[in-house]
Formats: sequence, C-alpha cells, structure tokens
Amino acid sequence: ITMSYRLGALAQESINVVLSVLVREIRALEKNIKELDKAIEQVIVVIPEYQCLTSIPGVGKVYAAGLIAEIGQIERFEDQTKLAKYAGLSWKVNQSGNYQSQNTPLTKQGNRYFRYYLVEAANSVKNYLPEYKAFYQSKYKEVPKHQHKRALVLTARKFTRLVDTLLRKHQLYTPPRSVICLLYTSDAA
Repeated sequence: ITMSYRLGALAQESINVVLSVLVREIRALEKNIKELDKAIEQVIVVIPEYQCLTSIPGVGKVYAAGLIAEIGQIERFEDQTKLAKYAGLSWKVNQSGNYQSQNTPLTKQGNRYFRYYLVEAANSVKNYLPEYKAFYQSKYKEVPKHQHKRALVLTARKFTRLVDTLLRKHQLYTPPRSVICLLYTSDAA
C-alpha cells in the first residue's frame, strides 16, 4: 500500500505505524470473536431448544442460536401467527367493499433480526428438505415480479410454523413419512 503513492519518507513511516497498529487491532478483534463464539457454543448446546432447531436439516448452530436469542421463551406467543407477526412476516390487508388487492406488501413491523434469521434459515432449509423446495418453487412460479423474494418470504412463513411447533412440543424434527419412504426406496434400488 505504501508503495502505491509517492510519499515522503516521513509520511511513509507514519503510514506504516498506523497500518501496523490497525493490523494488531484486527487480529485482537478476531481473537475476541473466536473466544465469544466458543463461549456462546458452550452455553447454547445445553439449551433444549437448540437441539430442537438443529435437528432440522439446513439449520446450523448460527441460525439456531439467532432464532433462540430472538424468540426467547416460545410461551410468550399464543400461536404461530403471533410469532410470525413478531417477526414482521405478515401482510397488510388492502380492501374496500368487495375489492381485495392482489399486491399486499409485507408489513415489516417487527423484529428485523428475527425476520432475517427466519428468512435465511428458510433459504437454507429449502436446499435440504424436498417439501420446502417444492413449496418455494410453486410460489416462485406464481408471479412474474419479485419471484425470489416473495417465494422466500412465504417459505420463511411456512418455516415459522415448523419452528413454533418444534419449540412448543419440545421435540426433534422428523421428516414426513413420505420422505422417509422415498429415502428407503432409493437406497434399495
């Protein structure tokens, strides 16, 4: 970097000092981040909700920890609708008399971090679970505009129902029976 500009010897020396200080700070921050990640992992592994969420294919420790942190106690929410509304995954109703709009925007009123974790986790889950992939693709094909965003948000809304059910019942994810049968028949072939 210092050779890219023609600087005097004094300026070049001061730039080298500043750069070395910044490099040391970055390395110290990276070390702190690693220590925090280890501490978070030690704490989160013993939480039963963590086991429930990581049992879903495509949901790793980062998404599970983020979802748990943003949800808190699942009992705070009456049902999955309230949980989705808390995340801002609900739509404004535009109607007047018999007219009902087809283009209803997402409210985005809610916890944006929770919405982020739900959408990103749903994006990951759709790559692992055929049910979610089929749902995403069907929603993708329904409209000509904003296909990916719309399909992904609707998949996240469906994923919210799964998260709510698993956390309320304190159970691990088990794939639907038809998927299990498909897995066994493809292994036998």
